[in-house]
Amino acid sequence: MTHLWVRAEQRPNEERVGLTPEGAKALLAAGIKVTVEESSVRAIPLQGYVDAGCDIAAENTWPDAPTDAIIFGLKELPEDGTPLPHRHIMFGHAFKGQHSGKALLERFKAGGGTLYDLEYLVDETGRRVAAFGYWAGYAGAAVTLKTWAAQQRSELCGPVGVYESKDALLTDLGAELDALKVERPTAMVIGALGRVGTGAADLCEAMGIKVTKWDMAETASGGPFPQILAHDLFLNCIFARPGTPVFVPREALEQDRQLSAIGDVACDPDSDYNPVPVYDRATTWASPALRVAEHPVLDVMAIDNLPSMLPVESSEDYAAQLLSSLLTLTDLQSGVWGRAETTFKDHLPG
Repeated sequence: MTHLWVRAEQRPNEERVGLTPEGAKALLAAGIKVTVEESSVRAIPLQGYVDAGCDIAAENTWPDAPTDAIIFGLKELPEDGTPLPHRHIMFGHAFKGQHSGKALLERFKAGGGTLYDLEYLVDETGRRVAAFGYWAGYAGAAVTLKTWAAQQRSELCGPVGVYESKDALLTDLGAELDALKVERPTAMVIGALGRVGTGAADLCEAMGIKVTKWDMAETASGGPFPQILAHDLFLNCIFARPGTPVFVPREALEQDRQLSAIGDVACDPDSDYNPVPVYDRATTWASPALRVAEHPVLDVMAIDNLPSMLPVESSEDYAAQLLSSLLTLTDLQSGVWGRAETTFKDHLPG
């Protein structure tokens, strides 16, 4: 019998989960055994999984799970160097030359396990079957607005945290903006037709902000793009890849501009193709904004786990997208799982 083991997340500020109780019930009905670990932080209560009929295991006991179990989590495993004999479903961040990813692949090689990377679960056309993009854009726009609001108070944006719902986020952010008693800023979103850009634009519009929406057609010229500098906020929602234009070059730091806050939702500062090469490292929940220029001020928000700010909505959305693929776990040799295993083997160290 196919056995899916949903592990507890161990990364700080991570309350999301990739399977809801409703999804677990569907898997059980399809003959797939489901074990769910207890979790001290998961946004969706354990009782729902109990009521669905899942087996329950103690938190972080997945290393002792039966070797035929498929371990399912979202974020990285503890970097303890231990061999990995299981099959794992997660975001491995291991196929683009990342230093930690190389170490992870060595662990799989040592243990004989397999990584089905969630980023590389794709359909026949190469499109990802599930993504957190919408909520990354939504939360990223919110923190970028908080960064701008802090500037109006002559401050640097303070720590951010988890919201119990998007309504709670909107209430908090709206109150912060209203307290400024100034006009709302203007914003430009690049990648506006995608999931990430749609989320960013929706948040801005919910806050009464005028949004200029650009996508591939508007950036096909390759730049420069002085229009970006004429907005208060710039939200980059396009992932770096060969051929991606530079949207905000380093010389913009010294130029006369209206732009004062960048939300690099794509957040790929280490890439050679970074379209926002004015900063060199990701920001954090504790320090969301990095000041890259003083005269005039320019801050960059580049948090790499933004959907975690809205763990309930992002979990429910992602789990709904992924469920149809999880229902095919009984056949790992074909479809999305077969393609993901091929990608893994192509990157496994020789």
